[in-house]
Amino acid sequence: MVPGGVYNSDALENLDELRQEVERLRERSSRLNSAILRISTSLDPDTVLREIVDSGRVLTGARYGVIATVGGSGEVTELVSSGFTAEEHERMTSWPDGPRLFAHFQELPAPVRLGDLPAYVEKLGFSSDLMVSRTMLGVSMRHRGVAVGSFFLAEKERGRHFTDDDEEILVLLASQAGAAIANARSYADEQRARAELETLVEHAPVGVVIFDAANGEPVSFNHEARRIVRGLRMPGRSVEELLAIITFRRSDGREISLDEFPIAGQLSTGERVHAEEIELLAPDGRSVTTLINALPIHSATGDVQSVVVTMQDLASLQQLERLRAEFVGLVSHELRTPLTSIKGAATTALASTPTLDREELVQFFHIINTQADHMHGLVSDLLDTGRIETGTLSVTPERIHVVDLVDEARRVFLNSGAQHTLRLDLPLDLPPVNADRRRIVQVLNNLFTNAARHSPPHSPIRVTAVRDGIHLAISVTDEGRGVPAELLPNLFRKHSGLRMADAEAPSEATGLGLAICKGLVEAHGGRIWAESGGANQGTRFTFTLAVAEEEGDAGVLAAAASRPLAPGGGKTGVLVVDDDPQTLRYVKEALGSKGYSVQVTGDPEEIPGLIRKHQPRLVLLDLLFQGTDGVELMERIPELGDLPVIFISAYGRDETIARALETGAVDYIVKPFSPTELTARVRAALRQHAEPAPFNLGALAIHYGQRRVTLDGRPLELTGTEYEMLRVLSENAGRVTTYDSLLRRVWGSKNSTDPKLVRSFAKKLRKKLEDDPANPAYIFTERGVGYRMGGSESEPG
Repeated sequence: MVPGGVYNSDALENLDELRQEVERLRERSSRLNSAILRISTSLDPDTVLREIVDSGRVLTGARYGVIATVGGSGEVTELVSSGFTAEEHERMTSWPDGPRLFAHFQELPAPVRLGDLPAYVEKLGFSSDLMVSRTMLGVSMRHRGVAVGSFFLAEKERGRHFTDDDEEILVLLASQAGAAIANARSYADEQRARAELETLVEHAPVGVVIFDAANGEPVSFNHEARRIVRGLRMPGRSVEELLAIITFRRSDGREISLDEFPIAGQLSTGERVHAEEIELLAPDGRSVTTLINALPIHSATGDVQSVVVTMQDLASLQQLERLRAEFVGLVSHELRTPLTSIKGAATTALASTPTLDREELVQFFHIINTQADHMHGLVSDLLDTGRIETGTLSVTPERIHVVDLVDEARRVFLNSGAQHTLRLDLPLDLPPVNADRRRIVQVLNNLFTNAARHSPPHSPIRVTAVRDGIHLAISVTDEGRGVPAELLPNLFRKHSGLRMADAEAPSEATGLGLAICKGLVEAHGGRIWAESGGANQGTRFTFTLAVAEEEGDAGVLAAAASRPLAPGGGKTGVLVVDDDPQTLRYVKEALGSKGYSVQVTGDPEEIPGLIRKHQPRLVLLDLLFQGTDGVELMERIPELGDLPVIFISAYGRDETIARALETGAVDYIVKPFSPTELTARVRAALRQHAEPAPFNLGALAIHYGQRRVTLDGRPLELTGTEYEMLRVLSENAGRVTTYDSLLRRVWGSKNSTDPKLVRSFAKKLRKKLEDDPANPAYIFTERGVGYRMGGSESEPG
């Protein structure tokens, strides 16, 4: 106030400005605090990012906002925008130069404030066509020194430039956003890990029950635990209620209740129960035998929080033990029978008084010799069974005709005193096969003997053979009592325990002969199976052998097999993909010992890179991985479609195998398998996918084995890339080959989608092939898609 009571107008004006500034700062602080609170209240990454970018725009008055998050290796993982139209957002996300521009801003040590964004972008060497604003404010988002993304605001209202206050707000928001994003990611990782753990426990092959330490009651049962106790459940009672009335019988015969079981004591003492065999008894006498383990879970203070109990159903193990005991008994009986005859004949000959005539002695010696041969055969079968199970059975294939194999097996069968007639139906034009003569004769003789054992006396046994692609299928059919459909899959198991109602000898239940047949056939890379129409309709056993390549093709196949397939190497390359380290090591050693160049990985995501780098000829692919499976990989990874793929899996159900083969796989091997079977299957697949026959179309001829191209009989000079492009087009003659497929198969490119490179080489090829490139006769353009080559004249139809 000045003299005379008059207020200083300048002072009042300054006071009003200060009040307005304070109010503005209070409002900005309030809005900023509200934004930070909203950001911190959510753990969903998408919600967090959307809240951050919207808050940044509102607080600074920007028209546009963008957040680009980055992964551990610096690649852009997500792009969230605000203020853009859907079309503008799509253009931005599909911009090829976007990742590199974001990486540039990410590396800047301090916030960047620009007044002419298009000029800045052009100076960096990028196009400015997508720059919808001139002003921009950007900052890198970090959490504990680790980059998590970048935050950009653009086009401040009324064309103004961004201020220091705006930068301060953006930096503060980016700091909070970095922490929120890191927390959201940690939460997502934790949820994912928790879900994976719960899935693992739920589908574990052993039962899992979790007890609460506070009240001693069960709080969780997994699927296997519910299955184990399902047979003990009583109407109207839950699984939890069942535990209260179940009696536990220990291995020493004592019967106790749940309250008396050591698990109850663990709730306070923390003691463990290790591998204790317990029989669970229901009040009505039903029971289940289990193997129990129990482990207490402690809190940070040492108190017992819960107890995890695992239960393993021993029924299958007990059944296996019974089958083993039965098998040992049957084998012992089989060995004792010839031994008794030998002992009896020898004792009679030695103790006879007076001395036997020469003719009588010869008869006894004949008995001893025959029974010794029979025992030798039994011992050989047992040894072969052991070799098959340990994977040490070996075969030595040679080029041989099936007629010779069947004829030799027929002589052996008839000389053994068989009373059945063999009727052979073998076409004269059957191609030779790759087979170990002695082993396949053994297979045929086992099948003949099996057919005779289960058929009426003097009934015929039929032998047929037909070609099936690269295999020859040989069938042995009897007119016996047949096999029920549900028992067919068990015929080739050593412990099948199958005994027909009218079986004449205990040996019929051993299953050794058919189990050996399976092992020998699979060692050759073939398959064996049985078919039957049911009771009294006979049984047909069929097995396959690989057809031997023609003599004239041997050179071409040898050249294909020895073609360099890896940088600096000349071995046939094989890629093995399996998440089991033991399988990887086993397959690598088995194939490596046979001269293959083997690459292995347990991560399916590495498949495209390994194929491009090592160029294998074949892929061995496990069926099941965590989070995915081989069928999904075949559909998702295009590189697998360019190579023969063999599935390897422990799952041998017919529907599983059929589903896998329908994806385009060439074969399916069931674990466990021997090294011999593995290498035989790999060789068969490689033979099936050897270089195709020469391609002929008009005056053009392509000889793949020699990598030679002729036009009107004259050699055509092509570069390596030109030849590869022509090869890919000709192998798909009559079908369109897309730009992406050509880039991948000719140039090994995964990320490039630019068809200019393909068009350039197509133009060069036409100049060398076509009389009039404007009116092509060989390579046709499918506009916007790729190229198509006319069908080969060497193909039928």
